Amino acid sequence: MATLPHTQRLAQQLEFIVVVDRLKQVLRQTSLIDGSRRENSAEHSWHLATMALVLAEYVPAEVDLLRVLKMLLVHDIIEIEAGDTFAFDVAANLDKAAREQLAADLLFGMLPPDLQSDLQSLWIEFERNTTVEAQFANALDRLQPLLHNYHNQGGTWRRHGITRQQVLQRMRPIQTGAPQLWPFVLSVIDESCAAGYIRPDPEADF
Repeated sequence: MATLPHTQRLAQQLEFIVVVDRLKQVLRQTSLIDGSRRENSAEHSWHLATMALVLAEYVPAEVDLLRVLKMLLVHDIIEIEAGDTFAFDVAANLDKAAREQLAADLLFGMLPPDLQSDLQSLWIEFERNTTVEAQFANALDRLQPLLHNYHNQGGTWRRHGITRQQVLQRMRPIQTGAPQLWPFVLSVIDESCAAGYIRPDPEADF
């Protein structure tokens, strides 16, 4: 195989690109919509980016769509080292932030300093969830598995006995990031409860 001539900068960039391919091996809890298998984190990131293109009209303020797309493409890269943490696993979420910070430093640290700063800042912005772009990105990150679980007859909700209150709390960022979609989210949750996909929680105040 021929050796490509390259600078140290290109060598770092190509090494990062090769490592990022491992995101295709990180399995999430959520199954594909047809229920045939679990999706991987690379597929998840692509799906979110596509959703951003299609659903941008539901952002409550002017949004930098290119920044949203960049954020969605890099937001789960840290899972190459930190793994995917199931949203409803209380114990696993206790050290999630620390594990992901170490992974971010390692993975983004492979890049030349300017690219490391750019990509890691996008990841930090997504995690902090304070800008309009981050709030929209986070809303999509919550909406996608809702759609998957609804269309595959409960998926992870049924497997793990997830309650209505748990799902409702998990979906809350959609109220801020894409509030026009919130009535739809509530209707999906109600229909899923009626169908037995989500456990009812009659004692909770909805």
